Amino acid sequence: MSVALDGPPAAGSERPERRGPDPEPEPEPEPEPEPARRCPEHGLELRWFCGTERRLVCSGCTGLGGRCRGHRVRAARERAEQLRNKIVDQCEKLQLQSASITKYMADVLPGKKQSAASSASGAREVVIQRLTLLRSVCESEEQRLLEQVHAEEERAHQSILTQRAHWSESLQKLEALRTSLVGLLTHLDDFSLVQAEREIFERSEEAEGILVPQESEKLNFNQKCVQSPVLSQLWASAVLFCLPGTEDVHVDEKTISPFLTLSEDRRTLTFNPKKTKVYPDGPERFDHWPNALASSSYQSGLHAWLVSVGQSCAYKVGVSSGLLPRKGSGNDTRLGHNAFSWVFSRYDKEFRFSHDGQHKPLELLQCPARVGVLLDLAAGELLFYEPGSCAILHSHRAPLAGPLFPVFAVADQSISIVH
Repeated sequence: MSVALDGPPAAGSERPERRGPDPEPEPEPEPEPEPARRCPEHGLELRWFCGTERRLVCSGCTGLGGRCRGHRVRAARERAEQLRNKIVDQCEKLQLQSASITKYMADVLPGKKQSAASSASGAREVVIQRLTLLRSVCESEEQRLLEQVHAEEERAHQSILTQRAHWSESLQKLEALRTSLVGLLTHLDDFSLVQAEREIFERSEEAEGILVPQESEKLNFNQKCVQSPVLSQLWASAVLFCLPGTEDVHVDEKTISPFLTLSEDRRTLTFNPKKTKVYPDGPERFDHWPNALASSSYQSGLHAWLVSVGQSCAYKVGVSSGLLPRKGSGNDTRLGHNAFSWVFSRYDKEFRFSHDGQHKPLELLQCPARVGVLLDLAAGELLFYEPGSCAILHSHRAPLAGPLFPVFAVADQSISIVH
């Protein structure tokens, strides 16, 4: 029976498999040494490190005529050893840093999370409590003011009814007296008319005692019934900070006085005691008082803007009609001294509200850093507000006909419209 030399044993063959000793593992080849790096200039091995140029160099580079002669040079292996030590140190620092972060994540963050949740819960309670109180105050104030409005409406209505009854009675008396006098005139002869002279005099005197109706404030609805410091402060705060879109006010360059200079963004006015010729004269420009008007005016609705005044000890802010004269040094061009302007002003430590030559001193506890101006043309109200203390500086209520311009004056340092 023949056996294939190269293939597997024939089928049915039961010849036992021969097993020799396990072969010894082949030794791993030793890494080939890296080829020596040589200097491209001198062809010598780079065995040195130049600390000045921060690169490997050869002995030719450090020798006479070499570019690194006189530099700080050390053996490359010493530099490598130094770098190894730095790497070891850095690894130790990284290990310590990792351990610190791990400890922070394990020990500090869970406590911070619990503390934040507790603080947030407390903050929510504060918000809920305070807003609940505000809602209660607002509801109480709403009820009180609505009751006052109703009572004032009833009072005006009763006054009108009383006047109507009074003048209806007066009309009846006048008609009766007139009828009586006409009867005397038409039915009496001369003798009887002379004898009735006293009667005629008494009836004429009675008629003269009935006066002509005069305008009376008692017949008008008194708007003061809705004046409320609580409502005014909450309303002003809401307009200036909570409601979106306070006015984007800019100064009209064509109006500013030659004693003022205007910033590039047209929001800051700076006083200059000497007249400047930066801006050409024109019919819209104030030529004496340091005044300026805004570029936009308001015909109706609610408008608000904020002015930074903390750097100035002499300024005016408010509103003005476009009819305000611009030329000359008279009171007709001086803000607050005419019927065309309504302003809040400061002179040193004195504050006042001025309109049509009437000046009302204002007692303020501190000098405001900002003044908010709120103009409600529908309600006929001009309000000056200090947002830092939520204080109403002054409120002026009177019919206000537009268009009205934001107006400014400054005679010390500068003021700026806050955007």
